Amino acid sequence: MIKLLVVWVLNAVALMAVTYLVPGIHVANFTAALVAALVIGLVNVLILLTLPITLLTLGLFILVINGLLFWAVGNYLQGFSVSSILIGVIGALVYSVISGVLSAIVVDGKD
Repeated sequence: MIKLLVVWVLNAVALMAVTYLVPGIHVANFTAALVAALVIGLVNVLILLTLPITLLTLGLFILVINGLLFWAVGNYLQGFSVSSILIGVIGALVYSVISGVLSAIVVDGKD
């Protein structure tokens, strides 16, 4: 349970870092980043529905889906905004890299 909370906070930190690295993405404050990280995590479950087309495109479609979901969450939540779908794709890539690196550094892989 604590590991899940740590990953959630790390994802919010990664989202705050994305706002400094990708112009067009704005997060009002850390609370908004926490909410956005939670919603992005929940919405990513929809990626399972696109598995057949993702396999057909050798994984490239996942970039489009991640960008669309990132952009959609940005349009849905107050305090988190993404200016376009292309910015959403770039932001989703940067967010994935940063959160992956942070999780690898902070969270121990052993249970």
